[in-house]
Amino acid sequence: MQQIVLASRNAHKLEELRRILAPTLGEIELVGDDGPGPVENGVTFEANALIKARAAAQRTGLPALADDSGIAVDVLGGSPGIFSARWAGPQRSDADNLDLLLWQLSDVADEHRGAKFVAAAALVMPDGREVAVRGEWPGSILRERRGAGGFGYDPIFLPEGSERAAAELDAAEKDALSHRRRAFEALAPHLQAWLVE
Repeated sequence: MQQIVLASRNAHKLEELRRILAPTLGEIELVGDDGPGPVENGVTFEANALIKARAAAQRTGLPALADDSGIAVDVLGGSPGIFSARWAGPQRSDADNLDLLLWQLSDVADEHRGAKFVAAAALVMPDGREVAVRGEWPGSILRERRGAGGFGYDPIFLPEGSERAAAELDAAEKDALSHRRRAFEALAPHLQAWLVE
């Protein structure tokens, strides 16, 4: 069976992408990457996704997928952005990141709490072909955590048109709406063209 490697050791992300990409991948197996992660020193989500995918393709000799994602808050000029995972500093945790962002927005009126989840998805082939695309999920930042599902900023993100936080959606609902789904759907034509040659 042909394999494609996901440049991530995050088991949640691997499972999520297996669900999202099942119609596209068909018989192709998506496997996790247990190698060392490269230094993500890009200044955009796309650049960081490509850095990870290039490293995995070079190390494994397999086609490689990667993503880089985060949350962009309007009144913070798009921050945390690429720094979302470490917004509260090097010893960060999801809880610390949420606490800091909620504190930073504590005096911001509801109508100015617009935000979006952003994901860049990259595909790098062993022969050097590469592409990166972006998906966005618009919404706003809640004033307190809601829900027990998801991860990262999901408990404080209210998707546009929804009355439930991202952390209150079940996996199928989130998969259908998320920034990651949108990015990998945009990447699907390249996957199909390059992997079925």
